Formats: sequence, structure tokens, C-alpha cells
Amino acid sequence: MIHFDQVSKRYQSGHEALRNVSFRLAAGEMAFLTGHSGAGKTTLLRLVALVERASRGQVFIGGQNLNRLVRRKIPYFRRNIGLVFQDHRLLPERTVFDNVALPLVIAGARHQEIARRVRAALDKVGLLGKERLHPLTLSGGEQQRVGIARAVVNKPPILLADEPTGNLDPELSREVMGLFNSFSDFGVTVLIATHDIELIRRMGTRTLVLNKGYLVDG
Repeated sequence: MIHFDQVSKRYQSGHEALRNVSFRLAAGEMAFLTGHSGAGKTTLLRLVALVERASRGQVFIGGQNLNRLVRRKIPYFRRNIGLVFQDHRLLPERTVFDNVALPLVIAGARHQEIARRVRAALDKVGLLGKERLHPLTLSGGEQQRVGIARAVVNKPPILLADEPTGNLDPELSREVMGLFNSFSDFGVTVLIATHDIELIRRMGTRTLVLNKGYLVDG
């Protein structure tokens, strides 16, 4: 599903964030991405989501070469990617329902379809009864689960998470990781960037390790 072939990313400043990175993640596989601060984790995720383009090498998603994807097709491609962030990035003035519905609204889905899929996504993360609340009335763990529901409401084949448990205590971190694991059980490819080495050990999941832009393990 995700294939990097000798991928490098150099920014205009001259900083080379990734250097000759190669790996494959199969459909339905869950993996962690770790390394020191500045190792290139976020850059790698941004290449998968086509927020950035590789300077050298090839990135393939579902067999599609992203280097050849024209700009006008990028928004449609991104509908195949669910994104979860450390800081949730929820709209505080909108309800939980509206936050989760946003990707479907942008995609032009019908109202009945939006309602059905939003409630299904909230049910998966255990928040079905809180759809009319606003994010600021929820706990940090609940806000993160809203972010996860928004990421999966479009049923994307790939789910990317950038430090999704960075602001959560260990118990909530385990709950959130359990959710990610359940999505991979249904065939979603999940890639999670994290510094939490202890959490990685407990999960016993494949881990890609970056060091100064090089993939040194995984």
C-alpha cells in the first residue's frame, strides 16, 4: 500500500530531511515511525499525504506513483488519507458531529450519507452519545477520539498519525492505540509517528526507525 523507493527530501534551506529511504507497508499493516526530534518523521508522513514531494526517489501509494500525480488531482488523492494530529485541530465553535462531518461535506456527500457515516465513526470511537457537544467540553482523550473519527469517516485505506498520544496519559494512550489497531484489523494501513518508546514496546508492532534522515531499522 505504501512503498518508498530510495526517497530523499531536501528543502530549499539545504537541509536534507530524508536520505535514500526505502520500505514497504502492506494493506492492513500497522507500523510505528520513531526517531529523535528532527529525524524526519513528520516529513515522511507529509510525503505520504502529498503535502510535500520527494526531491529524489519514488513514492508509491496503492501502486500509484505520486511523482506523476498532477496538481489538480491532489485533493482527490488526499481523500484516501486519514490524518490524526497531536493537537486534534478541531473547530471549537462547531459540534462534535460537525467536526467529524467536515471531510464528507468537503467531498460533497449527501446529508443522509453524512449522518449515517458520522454516527458510525463516532460509534467506533465510543462517542456516539456526544455528537451535539462542543470539543472544549470534552476531555483530552475524547477530543483525540473525535480527531480519529474525523480521520476515518471517509473510510480511507491509509491512516497517518503524528504523535497522537503526545498529550495523553499512559492509560488513554493505550486506548487510542487500541483504536488504531482495530482499524488495521479491518484492512486500513496505519502509520504512527511517536517518541513513546515504552508504548511501542508494549504494542510489539513493526517499527521504522529514522536517524538523521536515514532509515536505520524497520
